[in-house]
Amino acid sequence: MPKWEKMTVGDLCDTISNSYRGDDKEVVLINTSDVLEGKVLNHQVVENKNLKGQFKKTFKENDILYSEIRPANKRYAFVDFSDTDNYIASTKLMVLRPRMDVVRPRFLFSFLSSKSVLEELQQLAETRSGTFPQITFSSELAPAPINVPDLETQDRIVGILGVIERKISMNAEINKNLEQQAVLLFKKWFTDFVNTSSNLIETRFGLIPDTFRLLKNGELPIVVTDYVANGSFASLKANVTLYQEPNYAYFIRNTDLKSGLFEVFVDKHSYRFLSKSTLYGREIIISNVGDVGSVFLCPKLNKPMTLGNNIIMLRSEQDNLKYYLYIWFKWLYGQSLIQGIKGGSAQPKFNKTDFKNLPIFLPPNDLLEQFHQTVKPMFDLIEKNNEENQALTVIRDTLLPKLMSGELDVSDINI
Repeated sequence: MPKWEKMTVGDLCDTISNSYRGDDKEVVLINTSDVLEGKVLNHQVVENKNLKGQFKKTFKENDILYSEIRPANKRYAFVDFSDTDNYIASTKLMVLRPRMDVVRPRFLFSFLSSKSVLEELQQLAETRSGTFPQITFSSELAPAPINVPDLETQDRIVGILGVIERKISMNAEINKNLEQQAVLLFKKWFTDFVNTSSNLIETRFGLIPDTFRLLKNGELPIVVTDYVANGSFASLKANVTLYQEPNYAYFIRNTDLKSGLFEVFVDKHSYRFLSKSTLYGREIIISNVGDVGSVFLCPKLNKPMTLGNNIIMLRSEQDNLKYYLYIWFKWLYGQSLIQGIKGGSAQPKFNKTDFKNLPIFLPPNDLLEQFHQTVKPMFDLIEKNNEENQALTVIRDTLLPKLMSGELDVSDINI
């Protein structure tokens, strides 16, 4: 039987605050919104010029990036790539460096990302004064107790969890490829008109067949949802009973669209100041401020959610419009049109009226129906893979505390 030792997180890792001193012409800036559930989401380079003051920290492979703000929002990442020289992390991210002689980096990461640890850290964060529920390494993270087995046992535990994680990643990659195929079909059907038998007419989108209609969004059979007026958490019980938690609400903000996050916990205190509307699943949602034009096709939801302000939600009254509109806004003309109506505020913005006035071309209904029937199996498989990933996540989260505590004996398991 393996021997387990009681330790603390502070015994197993150091917090690193090395400032970036490089002279790269281009850098990658990692904010808290750029990490989610183990992944670094952003790898886009920007010019190394006039960088905001919070981007200072360097990190390297096998480090753990861990947000100081709202641990329950799962803003953390394991750095699984080696070329990090021009990456700069925000000061709101802790850079944790495991001590390799006592802990496997993946073992420590699994502990820090476990549901019980996140809930405990969230509760501690809410006891601190300040605008946001926040933690620090020295006060909350370092003292956290952890049972640590020998390195061989850690390898076995990491291997078991890795099988599940790889399947989740594989499904996500399949979904990405399926969506790319749907986009290619869209382009072939609705932008390449060389072989069409119809006459072509000139529009702001270029030449399109005369059988297509040029409309405004407001003329489409879609609902562009309004926001519910601000109110207290309690006053919304009629709409949100199904997803309320004792202290939190399931919530999505425009900053979460890029990552596809659909279970953000927001404390009641913050929640009551936000505009709201209810999301039931399978709508198209678009950010209309800041990261203007982030588009997401909402999956089927087990429970309704709340949308924050600064998100436009589209609910189609005509089923065969859904995938057409989603690809239009995410991948083709919709993006450039949305970008073209940025308002004159402190940050890029457009409002619902702007959105309703955006022009869009619509193919004949029979062609629209054919396209819908062609791509629907792709999106059905995407949804099936998402549901499988949700189930795998539950399995992982159920196994994790049993593995990390030694309740499950893994001494005879080799991965």
